[in-house]
This record gives sequence, structure tokens and C-alpha cells, in this order.
Amino acid sequence: MIRNARPADLDAIAALHTRARATYYQGHIPEEAYAGEAELARTREGWTVAVARDATEGGVLCAEEDGELTGVAAYRTQDGRTTLTQLHVDPAHWRRGTGGALHAACVEAWRRSGVRRVRLEVYEHNLRAQAFYAAQGWLPEAADTPAGSHRTLWLDVA
Repeated sequence: MIRNARPADLDAIAALHTRARATYYQGHIPEEAYAGEAELARTREGWTVAVARDATEGGVLCAEEDGELTGVAAYRTQDGRTTLTQLHVDPAHWRRGTGGALHAACVEAWRRSGVRRVRLEVYEHNLRAQAFYAAQGWLPEAADTPAGSHRTLWLDVA
């Protein structure tokens, strides 16, 4: 089931985000940059802001299975540009369609809002995510330059 996030989800969202990030950051950046109590608190704070955002500014969607949070996605529209800011699936639930369902729900929300183009940044070493986004139709733009350790991808919403 895909649903809108609620404030009561924040602890579960932050924990899931932390587990997912560890899978692609491990071995590439120092552990304290993606794990530990301070980083978990910072992550929860960021999700608190996203969940509280007005629907005209974006959304946070949760995937839930048997009452357990299995994935989360967030997007934001600012200055007329929509960005998929986060899409994480709990590693224990990979390859079960959760990411695809979250992505499809985001695309549907964008269509309803009249959004025609969306951007995202994906970590250069996260090849799993890059393959997922390519399968969903996201493409790099020739004029874009990498943003540090991230690559920018674009999706035209039909």
C-alpha cells in the first residue's frame, strides 16, 4: 500500500533512510557521514520538515506492507522546478516492487499537479539506483555536469 506520510511515521522513515543509505555509502564515505545517533537525528529533522510541507510544495509517500514501512519517497517543487529528493526502499524489501510502486505513485501525483519535468540527483557509486531510474525512464541531459559526487537525471512526465 502506498500512502501519504504522517508525523507518526518519522522514526520509521529516518531509520529506513539510514539503513538504505548505508548500503551505498559504505566504503565510499566515512561512516559518521551516514550512520550514528547524530546523523539519525539530522535525518529525522529533515524528514520532519518534508512531512510538514504544504502539499503544493511537495509530498512524502510511504510504502507499507502488513503495517511495516518498507519504502519512502519525497519530492519538492520550488521555484517552478520539481525534484525527487529521496526514494529509499528498506534493503530487506529490495526486488519486491516497492520502489516501482513508490515511483509510480510519485509520477501520478506529478501528473495530477501538472508537473511536466522532474529532476533528481543520484550518488555516483549507487549503481543499483542508477539502473532503477534508467528503467523508469530517467535520463541525463548532455548539458548537465555532475554535481560533486552526484549525477543529475531528468524525467519527462507524460
